[in-house]
Amino acid sequence: MRGFLASSIGVATAAALALPLVLPTPALAAASPDAVTGSTQSLPLAPLGPGTADRTPGVPGMSASPRLPETRGLAARDVETFSLVGVVWDDVSTELHGHVQVRTRSTATAAWSDWQDVETHNSEHAADPDAVERGSGRIRGATAPLWVGESDGVEVRVQAEPGAATTPRAPGRLPSGLRIELVDPGLSAPGAGADGKNGRPAGDDKGEVAVPGMTMEMAESSAANVPHAALGANEITALDKADSTADAVFASDGTLSEAAAAYIGPRPRIVTRKGWGADESLREPGFVYTSKVKAAFVHHSASGNNYACKDAPAVLRSLYRYHVVSSGWRDFGYNFAVDKCGTVYEGRAGGVSKPVLGAHTMGFNTDSMGIAVLGTYTSTAPPAPALDAVARLTAWKLGLFGADPRAKTTLKSGGGNRFPKGQSVKLNVISGHRDGFATECPGKQLYAKLPPTRTASAKLQGRP
Repeated sequence: MRGFLASSIGVATAAALALPLVLPTPALAAASPDAVTGSTQSLPLAPLGPGTADRTPGVPGMSASPRLPETRGLAARDVETFSLVGVVWDDVSTELHGHVQVRTRSTATAAWSDWQDVETHNSEHAADPDAVERGSGRIRGATAPLWVGESDGVEVRVQAEPGAATTPRAPGRLPSGLRIELVDPGLSAPGAGADGKNGRPAGDDKGEVAVPGMTMEMAESSAANVPHAALGANEITALDKADSTADAVFASDGTLSEAAAAYIGPRPRIVTRKGWGADESLREPGFVYTSKVKAAFVHHSASGNNYACKDAPAVLRSLYRYHVVSSGWRDFGYNFAVDKCGTVYEGRAGGVSKPVLGAHTMGFNTDSMGIAVLGTYTSTAPPAPALDAVARLTAWKLGLFGADPRAKTTLKSGGGNRFPKGQSVKLNVISGHRDGFATECPGKQLYAKLPPTRTASAKLQGRP
């Protein structure tokens, strides 16, 4: 196991968590719709069109022409309301080589969308091969999720690439167990204090809410951020550079040198998991940590740009449910998320200043953090507020561990498609996902913005 399991954060936390914390293992079966906490509809994909039989129909004794690429899908149909879609399959080690497209019907207009491409994603966002999370037996292969907005109709088609193989003897075939996942983000988690459908935080200007309405699971997650915020806070407030140095004591247990502490950037405002309405009963209990944060990997969520900033909490709730319920991960994959307006959100639970082990860059999750910019930035330029937020977040979080955003660092590969397990790899302290794994993420346009982001982050740290 890489990292160690912990569910207490010190004396202050222990008082809030006096009762035993026993959380259910996330169920992988299709959930019944629930207007408050969200739901997942999981529908199997059936064979479509030619290429699904070995013999030519209607001609006895005649073999089929060479098998066409396998195609599976779902005919247009009415479904319960959902806002995000993705396709999953049984074996996480099997890659989907093909094209995935969906079209959906809007509840607002009753109009069907055009066909939209879904990125096949093929396991580059995942726990390391030898991590306990990876070996749980619940992990599935999955495409990238796609945010489509509130919808009540869906049609799906998945076609294998010609000659693509899931095994050497199965050209043009798709992975087994293909299913479409339709995710409804719901309103919020019970006791989250959201004031509307989009999960906007309620409460006073400091984001504090009454603790009595919190669940045990929510208390565990919220307590991980004490003393940065009060138990039950919807947000962690911004601090100037001078006040942010106090965060280093909590993050590094006082081991950061005085010289290194001088380069901690100002802490950005961070919306907590409670603030965006995470249903804490979905994730596994406890937290897994590594020893430090030496690097930050920047990602795009590849979920599309068709969202308003007010919808970002709902997008996050959908991504979280897709990661845990549909893909079988222990929690949200990324450590942080940033929306197009520059708001920073807490991702995987365990404390925003702690070295929480994520599932964002397979092979390099240890001693790193993952930041997902919500959207798809292959051909679309990332908004300036989002880039500024990445610079502010990395200036603070990397500074807590003495890391210079313009420098390089060495990480040991945990295994992946680019570097073999055990290889020491020199990477930029702020890297793109593609630097550690052969993938298009974080998209050509976002990746091109990383050099100036490193410079901006170092400047915020006060480095010459």
